[in-house]
Amino acid sequence: MSLAAASRSEYSKQFSTAIWWILALVLVCYVGSSAAGLGFVLAASATGTITGTNGLQMSGEGLAPLLYGLAASVGYVFPVLIGTLMVTSEFRHQTLTPTFLATPRRGIVLGAKVVVGVMVGVLYAALAIVSAVGPAAAILAGFGLDTALTSSDTWALLGRIVLSFVLWVLVGIGVGSVVRNQVAAIVIVLAFTQFVEPLARVAATFVDGLSDVTKFFPGSASDALVGSSIFAVSTGGQAGGTPLEWWAGGLVLLGYAVVFLVLGNLVSWRRDVT
Repeated sequence: MSLAAASRSEYSKQFSTAIWWILALVLVCYVGSSAAGLGFVLAASATGTITGTNGLQMSGEGLAPLLYGLAASVGYVFPVLIGTLMVTSEFRHQTLTPTFLATPRRGIVLGAKVVVGVMVGVLYAALAIVSAVGPAAAILAGFGLDTALTSSDTWALLGRIVLSFVLWVLVGIGVGSVVRNQVAAIVIVLAFTQFVEPLARVAATFVDGLSDVTKFFPGSASDALVGSSIFAVSTGGQAGGTPLEWWAGGLVLLGYAVVFLVLGNLVSWRRDVT
């Protein structure tokens, strides 16, 4: 079977189940509510409608890309999860057995998952961008602040969000091919992205030299690629030290995807399914 035929098969398998749209729905709700809530608070602070207990006031400059970047900085867990599920669900339900019988060249099957993963990444990125930009831009306009939607820098940021989502799906596919147990893979992904790395990045603000390590973590690399992250604001702009350049962040995230995909293909993908 050719890569094109295998990709069509993978496309059918991916979109014939409910998990993709369930995760997409949660993504839209999560990113949209985050953008609306934080957008209101930050815009109100920037216009002086509300002030903190210490009298500090948020600046309106650069607020638009910060809020639009929420699509990636809070939504990146969804593409990595769907990528992981694209592989581990096949191990769990033993659907890889007929797939490998029809396509004995297993590398083609993994390549087909990568092709479909790119499509899923673009789809999820589009949903996340609409969910973040829609309410954020409306709130900024309501407070009389610049939405920056006519700026080329804003559109470049949105393009980098799409790229980050695609890379995160590929990372998830790689993780799923290495850790074949679905429950274990999901726990590892959630534990690292939502607990281990955030704590390490916060710790980097207090421990000298730790930021030189944490900036190469996948989440930090993704934030560097996008060029805007609410995480830096929540830690006073110090988390992770000096960030990587956007292209370097993209290469680091791509490196994670390649390493996991190669390991999965060499170590786990060639093993017996049953």
